[in-house]
Amino acid sequence: MPQHKSYDAVIVGGGHNGLVSAAYLALAGKRVLVLERLGNTGGAAISAPAFPGVDARLSRYSYLVSLLPDKIVDDLGLRFQVRKRSVSSYTPTDRGGRATGLLVTRDEGRNREAFERLTGSDAEFAAWQAFYGSAASLAEKVFPTLTEPLPSEAELRERVGDDDVWSMFFERPLGETIERVFTDDLVRGVVLTDGLIGTFSSAWAEDLRQNRCFLYHVIGGGTGDWDVPVGGMGALTDALAASARLAGAEILTGHEVSGIATDGTRAEVSFATEQRTGTVEARHVLVNASPEALADLLGEASPGRAEGAQLKVNMLLKRLPRLRDAEVDPREAFAGTFHVSETFEQLEAAYTEAASGRLPSSPPSEIYCHSLSDPSILGDDLVRQGYQTLTLFGLHTPARLFEGGEDANREAKAALLDATIAQLDEYLDEPLADCLATDENGDPCIEAKTPVDLERDLRLPGGNIFHRDLSWPFRTDEASGRWGVETGHANVFLCGAGAVRGGGVSGIPGHNAAMAVLESKI
Repeated sequence: MPQHKSYDAVIVGGGHNGLVSAAYLALAGKRVLVLERLGNTGGAAISAPAFPGVDARLSRYSYLVSLLPDKIVDDLGLRFQVRKRSVSSYTPTDRGGRATGLLVTRDEGRNREAFERLTGSDAEFAAWQAFYGSAASLAEKVFPTLTEPLPSEAELRERVGDDDVWSMFFERPLGETIERVFTDDLVRGVVLTDGLIGTFSSAWAEDLRQNRCFLYHVIGGGTGDWDVPVGGMGALTDALAASARLAGAEILTGHEVSGIATDGTRAEVSFATEQRTGTVEARHVLVNASPEALADLLGEASPGRAEGAQLKVNMLLKRLPRLRDAEVDPREAFAGTFHVSETFEQLEAAYTEAASGRLPSSPPSEIYCHSLSDPSILGDDLVRQGYQTLTLFGLHTPARLFEGGEDANREAKAALLDATIAQLDEYLDEPLADCLATDENGDPCIEAKTPVDLERDLRLPGGNIFHRDLSWPFRTDEASGRWGVETGHANVFLCGAGAVRGGGVSGIPGHNAAMAVLESKI
């Protein structure tokens, strides 16, 4: 139970953003209480065993780091490391009956050769360099603003300083830009995927959800790199919890918040444990949950139902599978993002099928092997035997396709998983099933999570990993506050992924909510 009756700040939810807020506020001398529903902190950013009797701790939900600013790591003194991936992506295909593919690495010379091998000229490589050069320039200018007060659209546009770049990323549908810049369908698809992670959208959608998703996927760290967390994602949240506790924050797990009452200057937070109920008073309340959950806690009308659109699959393999493309080493192909059925046409076809209420017949997905960069997540015996992990993220699988009860979810999940693995097998020289490890019960080491599963496990609304559609990183009529975390109550702030400039494992909403509290006159 809480040590005190009253706190400067009560934080609802002990996910990574809530822990960031707790650490900043405790370091500023505030009396801070974190109330977490589950028996552990971390939320979706955890490392955990996934298979009975197997010595492997996987990043079971969130799995890569891109948007976490060095500023937060340094400010909070986090003992946490990431490793760069030498390979960006590999996309297998067949050209003229020949198994081939596109391998993109950090080596410009190798990339030029890879593009020429696939397309027969260096034109697509030149277009790739120019396009991602523009994205890199944008990242350098936009990323630092994410931990500053929320700029206006005009202020951010002035900071970007290039009208053509602004138009390309902020005003014109991503599909239009991709079709104008690139000619090869596979290359177009590789670019488009960054606009579809957790986002159910056509490349040409006029609401530009795909553009907003793309933006957050290419600006991380000012470079767009997606890094591997050493020790798994739980290493980050463990470091955050340690930092918060060291600064004096009180963190209680197994405490589910059931309501928030506020008059704008003082608040009362109600909670329940397995044994009892209770309340605490707070000057400020920071909610590390979805806008939908926040409205429910306040007894207000829901802001609208969110919907997730991804399949998450964790696997443990006895060995990496051989590829039909014999010119590429599987240890390189799976070290980055391995794209399956993600050409531009395939992605649009999958979206059209899912939008009409059908599971995609050729489900698009992307895969990577964490243990190639960080074998520490596996026990020593597994490492010696050459075991590897695979994480698969499927696109265009909206929650609506799995709703209708547990039986409906289970049947749709089984059908989708079978179809997804079948797509991967088309590019392998041996079935994936032959490479899967087994657990202590003799079952294959593979688990799949649909949006319905994610809502049940983590209370992500509709299984949406961003809590709601990603926002532009500037002020709008819907987001007019100074930090993008404000609510309709002066002493209640949203510090989760659903805040403006939220989404991903970033800590940015947690930082910004803490800054809003520290500036508050209440």
